[in-house]
Amino acid sequence: MIRYIYADQLDAYPLLKRTMFLDRADQFKTRLGWEVTVDETGEERDEYDAMNPLYVIWERADGTHGGSMRLLPTVGRCMVNDHFLDLTGGVRIESPLIWECTRFCLSRDTEAGAAAALMLAGGEVMQNFGVAHYVGVFDARMVRIYRRIGSCPEVIGAQGEGRERISVGLWEFTPEAQARVSESAGITAEQSAAWFDASFGGAEAKVSVAA
Repeated sequence: MIRYIYADQLDAYPLLKRTMFLDRADQFKTRLGWEVTVDETGEERDEYDAMNPLYVIWERADGTHGGSMRLLPTVGRCMVNDHFLDLTGGVRIESPLIWECTRFCLSRDTEAGAAAALMLAGGEVMQNFGVAHYVGVFDARMVRIYRRIGSCPEVIGAQGEGRERISVGLWEFTPEAQARVSESAGITAEQSAAWFDASFGGAEAKVSVAA
């Protein structure tokens, strides 16, 4: 199932929290070789985890992390403006209608539809929080994943070639995209909406992420 959890709520889900940060270390440090910070307990975190982001998490049947992504509004500090202005030609992306999606992570043995489930859940956030676009930086390996899911971004800047290519893109969530991603995930729109309502009490989402 999908859970939507703010950083300051993670302690209520100790197993999910622990395995998410372990899986992030495994993916970004061990498998991809990124220069990320892994602490003495084996967990990967960065400065943006301290900004009370909203985590969208695929929780497995045993309560462990299967996949996740991290959302922050671009009106506050965010990665694309702090570290990747070279990809946008120096143009800062700042709008209450645009949120940043980072740390898209999948555990090694997660379910086949987990990536699509996360993208579908991201669409729930957009629809309920009045977000028009996500912005995110991604590497070449993610292009195939986005294509398979049926949710490809509009690339607005890129550098490098082949496997070394890094891009910044914008995603929107149209009804057509929702249908494609829902089919890819094997999750109905009704089930996706029910998971969102379970996290936010069934009321219209009015909560904003702390800048």
